[in-house]
Amino acid sequence: MGSDKPETYFFIPIFSYSNYIIMATQVTSAKRGVVTPEMIQVAKDEDLSVNLLKNGICNGSIIIPHNTDRKQNDVRHVGIGHGLRTKVNVNIGTSTLYQNLDEEISKAKVAVKYGGDTIMDLSDGGNLDFIREKLLEAAPITFGTVPVYQAYAHGVEKYKNPLSITADDFLRAFEKHVKDGVDYTTIHSGITKELAQRVLKVRRHGGIVSKGGTITAAWMLKYDKENPFFEHFDYMCEIARKNDVTFSLGDALRPGSILDSHDELQVAEMINVARLAKRAQEYDVQVMIEGPGHVPLNEVAANVRLAKSLLGNIPYYVLGPLVTDIAAGYDHIASAIGAAISAAEGVDLLCYLTPSEHLALPTAEEVKEGLIAYRIAGHAGDLVKIRDKAIKWDRAITESRRTLNWEKQIALSINPEEAERIHTRRQGQHEGNNVPCTMCGSACVYIMLPQQRKEMYPHQDSEKPENQNVIEM
Repeated sequence: MGSDKPETYFFIPIFSYSNYIIMATQVTSAKRGVVTPEMIQVAKDEDLSVNLLKNGICNGSIIIPHNTDRKQNDVRHVGIGHGLRTKVNVNIGTSTLYQNLDEEISKAKVAVKYGGDTIMDLSDGGNLDFIREKLLEAAPITFGTVPVYQAYAHGVEKYKNPLSITADDFLRAFEKHVKDGVDYTTIHSGITKELAQRVLKVRRHGGIVSKGGTITAAWMLKYDKENPFFEHFDYMCEIARKNDVTFSLGDALRPGSILDSHDELQVAEMINVARLAKRAQEYDVQVMIEGPGHVPLNEVAANVRLAKSLLGNIPYYVLGPLVTDIAAGYDHIASAIGAAISAAEGVDLLCYLTPSEHLALPTAEEVKEGLIAYRIAGHAGDLVKIRDKAIKWDRAITESRRTLNWEKQIALSINPEEAERIHTRRQGQHEGNNVPCTMCGSACVYIMLPQQRKEMYPHQDSEKPENQNVIEM
């Protein structure tokens, strides 16, 4: 742990009576010196002092999204933020053209099985309330949604026109998701009416690619009204505080092409959400900020540094970013490159992409491929960001390779199932440990040199690494 000093934990019921102080949020609890069960679990998971974690929650650099009204039991909540392992989010959900709840439940289970830290239901087609309920049950991990999709669907169902919704419909959708138990919500509050008007004048190569941003901008332009999520932000903070729901302030104007990276619309919105994030913190509401998108390789680190200069240490949550626009069918790879750099620079939560990005809804198998690619990217970043902790995994798998301990090496792999399948698929592969693989056979480096050394130096410890000058990290 981060400190040897004994720590004292104080617990106060989340529910309260009139003569009790309501401890509604992780932030309020931390500020009063109260350690919640979620803090203890996250500190254990991260090998971190509870006091250090509590201090991070107090200053807003760490969040633990956790709706106090979530109905499911045994939910695995994670910490997101400074000094913690980079987390990975999985997006699933139906569309207006295709709805298959069984498939989405399967994707949710894949997300849990293969190590997703958070999951978002982006459904905008079908019975959204029922879909959300079933996905919350299927995915006992930190769960997020995009309420403006609910408002959109309401407009289609009630008015046969998604833009016929009212400001109250925007707010009711948010309140509904809070009541249903989601842990965090993407709120497109940074795109104001003034920015929506500027969208019509600023030429973009990729246009606006955020569905939530497009819905909100179109509504503001149609009625010449301010964004309800901006105009009523303080009211939404009060609602969020009651259930300790975390804001994920969305990037409605993120670039949809590397040609639009860091244009005036993107930066202007980033400035807006930085201000709103600070207002949310005044209400003791947990908050993180969403980022792009499509960013060329030479601008990825700069994007994170710009965001952190505006946001301070508020957790930063990025989609990718994609470092090229030509990788359709392989966008999980193109974006994992940007994700690794982002994580190394200080990004706290990565939103995965799948091979089907820009092409179609993903399958469960594509969800797995995207998630694993991003877990690799996150770990690669952690080797820079929190090296002393992250390197332990690499050290363990290196030792298992050197000693030809196939059982341990496969178990330590990012996807043991796939590692096992590949290792055993060829005829000629010997079973068990201390045998070569079919790649090198009898020329295996871990067999030839150790045998020669054993003959030349029979009393030398054969368990030592081949290079005796290797510096232990």
